[in-house]
Amino acid sequence: MGIVGNRRSGNAASRQVDAFEIVAAQVVDVLATAGVVLDERNLVLRASPGAIQFGLVQNRHLIHASLLQLVEEARTISGAAERELQIETGLQREQLWVHAKAAKFGDRYVMLLVDDRTEAKRLEVTRRDFVANVSHELKTPIGAISLLTEAIAGAQDDPENIKKFTASLQKESQRLGNLVQELMQLSRVQGAKLSDTAVELDLASVIADAVDRNQVLADKRNVKLVTSAKPGATLQGDYEMLTTAVRNLVENAIAYSDPGSQVGIGLKTLDGIAEISVTDSGIGISEDEQERIFERFYRADPSRSRETGGTGLGLSIVKHAASNHKGDVRLFSKEGVGSTFTLRLPIDSKETN
Repeated sequence: MGIVGNRRSGNAASRQVDAFEIVAAQVVDVLATAGVVLDERNLVLRASPGAIQFGLVQNRHLIHASLLQLVEEARTISGAAERELQIETGLQREQLWVHAKAAKFGDRYVMLLVDDRTEAKRLEVTRRDFVANVSHELKTPIGAISLLTEAIAGAQDDPENIKKFTASLQKESQRLGNLVQELMQLSRVQGAKLSDTAVELDLASVIADAVDRNQVLADKRNVKLVTSAKPGATLQGDYEMLTTAVRNLVENAIAYSDPGSQVGIGLKTLDGIAEISVTDSGIGISEDEQERIFERFYRADPSRSRETGGTGLGLSIVKHAASNHKGDVRLFSKEGVGSTFTLRLPIDSKETN
């Protein structure tokens, strides 16, 4: 898409101009990235679909001053001018990170190529933040274990203190073990290829297994688990991944429930979507925290997490597991009333209620 001039002059110079424009149009049309060809007045002669999608061109003009500056630079040098830039696009002024490269095309034209690096940039930022968070999270239990072992060594003649320090050491060791285990689970769901692990599974079996894995914890905290899930809702999926996701939801509900209360786990299907709901009557989650609850290492109640050994990774694992199965996870919560997490998954055509 774009504009190619149609001159009918018979002189050689004009025919050469037409030839350059035609070649430019052909080149831009086959570009997989965003490409623009500009004439000597910096008017856009041709723009690839990617350039239009990025919102680089409006009324035959480049609308980003930084890109126009790069084009002008390319006219003054023998080689290509290139730069990493941050530009805004769309009505929402979305920030894009791009690699832009401009070079002369003949004597009068400049070709500008723009490669979207936004996703790569975001992944790099995410990776850097993740490494920093992991380092911080590991430092706490490792430091505590080191101090406790020193305390035990210095309390050899004090059985009561040895007993107290040993109990704390076991708690910190368990916390460290949970963190490492959930980091491994998160790594697995992020890098999973369902084509290698998918089997036909019944979600009622997934729920039963997830509840069974939490029964000891529920008994320990005096929380009753109530399940309502009829067989028949089937899909092609990773059994262990989905079981882990449901287990995390149930474990989270138990951790934030008071002794003597109950956690409900239900399954229903409608219009080819299965909904696995886990409901507690615990402390609830504020609206501000609901927006962040699925972030890695985020804890809605840090003091409760320290008490239960929570890592802040469980809900992030649930979110990735849902995404891997073309589904999502939703939250309804009210402070002082409780929370319901709903894992929604597309299933086979037959339905159960």
